Amino acid sequence: MKYTIIYERITEPGFEEGYYYAHIPALDLTTHGFGIDGAKASAIDLVKLWVEEKKSAGEDIRIENESLVSTLEIENDKQIIVTVANIDFRGNVYK
Repeated sequence: MKYTIIYERITEPGFEEGYYYAHIPALDLTTHGFGIDGAKASAIDLVKLWVEEKKSAGEDIRIENESLVSTLEIENDKQIIVTVANIDFRGNVYK
């Protein structure tokens, strides 16, 4: 199984500088950790626990087929899509 993790710097009150969210969109899971490495380690632990729970309950485990990531920028109350790159995580980049 392979899942995409999207990292986002946390700027919310209550978090010290240097913390990141780790989002796993295919499983609708989010965790956090200090730095990218900490967030990644937390995501790995969370996915392992999630998979174990699903297996023990006899539930299906969603498999990620493809993920594409791009950015959206909104300026002056108008939506402007700025695509940096769509990456399918198999090494292909689409612009």
